[in-house]
Amino acid sequence: MNTVKTVRELRAAVARARNEGKRIGFVPTMGNLHSGHIALITKATQRVDFVVASIFVNPLQFGAGEDLDKYPRTLAADQEKLLEAGCHLLFAPAVEEMYPDGMTGQTRVSVPQLSEGLCGASRPGHFEGVATVVSKLFNMVQPDLAIFGQKDFQQLAVIKSLVHDLNMPVQIIGEPTVRAADGLALSSRNGFLSEEQRAVAPVVYRVLSQMAEAIKQGERDFPALIDAQFKQLEAAGLRTDYLEIRHAQTLRPATPEDRDLVILVAAFLGTTRLIDNLHLSLDTTA
Repeated sequence: MNTVKTVRELRAAVARARNEGKRIGFVPTMGNLHSGHIALITKATQRVDFVVASIFVNPLQFGAGEDLDKYPRTLAADQEKLLEAGCHLLFAPAVEEMYPDGMTGQTRVSVPQLSEGLCGASRPGHFEGVATVVSKLFNMVQPDLAIFGQKDFQQLAVIKSLVHDLNMPVQIIGEPTVRAADGLALSSRNGFLSEEQRAVAPVVYRVLSQMAEAIKQGERDFPALIDAQFKQLEAAGLRTDYLEIRHAQTLRPATPEDRDLVILVAAFLGTTRLIDNLHLSLDTTA
């Protein structure tokens, strides 16, 4: 696996692969890789001939007071994991390479509606930062397909909309969330949890699972269901940002008639913000 740090080197390496007739897959990350990221790389190796990963902690998607400065940067360990997983090329640019003219005057990409509410309400400008950096990376790599984790469900929806609306020739694949044995969704931010907090954190997935089971059993009073499980999160010591049942395609608030649902949650455990979701497709007899 080669590691490059400039757009020029990246494009040259991808061009060589293209000239050899290889299909290009892309997995963008912010590093501090865990098994969830490696699952995306593994899926890419099964779908294409040449896998590109990126590691870039994007300042544009962090708001004031967020954890940009303390976000873990573990490049050497990440390189080893990518190599072992079969990645062919790592793009690890500096901020100056991605934003050579600074970020103040940087052209921004905005995806309306899907970016609003949920994490978009709690983190103003976050999805504009995501959409902008992903657009830049897609233009740099020009992959045939790109793979993202479904743990960031709203982000995946934003990226799918971005690609569709701007006619980008990139196939977007969402991969299921990878979880620890106790159900906690794997995340780079889990490393911020204390031992005691880590023991509490699986309540997030238990709440989602209980809500999904209730809906499968016919519960359609969504506000009451949300209120009951919200209280369970708070009782466990979490500070809940949101707990919502939405239509999985539009992310609008779900109605009792909707059959394609997603339950989404964001909650703070100490200073660590955990997010998770469960996608629920109901058959016509439910």
